[in-house]
Amino acid sequence: MSGSDRSPLPGDEDSDTGLDYYDEEDEMEALVELGFSDSLSGEVKPRILLMGLRRSGKSSIQKVVFHKMSPNETLFLESTNKICREDVSSSSFVSFQIWDFPGQIDFFDPSFDYEMIFRGTGALIFVIDSQDDYVEALSRLHLTVTRAYKVNPDISFEVFIHKVDGLSDDHKIEKQRDIHKRANDDLADAGLEKIHLSFYLTSIYDHSIFEAFSKVVQKLIPQLPTLENLLNIFISNSGIEKAFLFDVVSKIYIATDSSPVDMQTYELCCDMIDVVIDISCIYGEAGLPYDKESMAIIHLNNTTVMYLKEVTKFLAMVCFLRKESFERKGLIDYNFHCFKRAIQEVFDVRLKVQQNRKLLSQRRWSKLTSMSNGAASNPH
Repeated sequence: MSGSDRSPLPGDEDSDTGLDYYDEEDEMEALVELGFSDSLSGEVKPRILLMGLRRSGKSSIQKVVFHKMSPNETLFLESTNKICREDVSSSSFVSFQIWDFPGQIDFFDPSFDYEMIFRGTGALIFVIDSQDDYVEALSRLHLTVTRAYKVNPDISFEVFIHKVDGLSDDHKIEKQRDIHKRANDDLADAGLEKIHLSFYLTSIYDHSIFEAFSKVVQKLIPQLPTLENLLNIFISNSGIEKAFLFDVVSKIYIATDSSPVDMQTYELCCDMIDVVIDISCIYGEAGLPYDKESMAIIHLNNTTVMYLKEVTKFLAMVCFLRKESFERKGLIDYNFHCFKRAIQEVFDVRLKVQQNRKLLSQRRWSKLTSMSNGAASNPH
């Protein structure tokens, strides 16, 4: 459900950890090889760049969110010393690329074409280690954001204040306030107040990292207002208090209704998805842990009912409602059927748009290639 297409740098095919050293020319060749020049050749997936200083926790985040790695196992991960690409293609909505960049590489060296890195990027996540001195990290954040904004003003800039599991609640808030103030003051001093930074307190040891990634991914979904509106209509006509639309594998929620999200509610949803998938993997048919018949009902001890239903083979809806409201399960299921049909229509429209965009990009690329070949065969 979530694919992985990691491409090593040239020359490190026999190494799991990459090269210890490579020069800028190798790096630029690698960027082209990995797909940074694909924007005109049919590549339509938005890119998420994962950046930050060395040992800030970038690779651990990626492994925990998209590979179901246990947080404790990430302690044995070696520091990333090569650019890695992760293709995440769970559905038409959850479809993007994550690029994990080594913290030791200077992308603003004159020999680098940093414009190629930021052009076509949808979101830039900068990870700051909250348990370390973050003066250097803030300096690097400012440089990265200002350069990226000049190339592509449409990038969403996200700052993960990471590894907060070892901090008290008061200390977390203090760290976030301090980092927020310093980062925005630096932008104001540079006359770039219009650049908006979003800040998240994250840890791989709880669900905060999943919620933060959910918010990032939602900004890359043009159909988000439509999905939220459909969820609002569904819950208002079904007596439901809260509903989430989840990507089953990553536990990223791609949409929810307009009511506020409670962290405890989100954690319960993630736990419910884990229970359903784990039991299906153990006792269900081989290779089919989740299908169109997948459904689960859990009665909590506070008269609340959790209801999970399959939307597509990649998506699930998880609802919270009162016990008395669940007595009208027939009405809820009918409304859900209407919601599922509407989601399919949104899928179909998005697919047509993607296909048309890809076809247009391929035509532009073919035209540019033919013009380039013509110029090469007729030199002055």
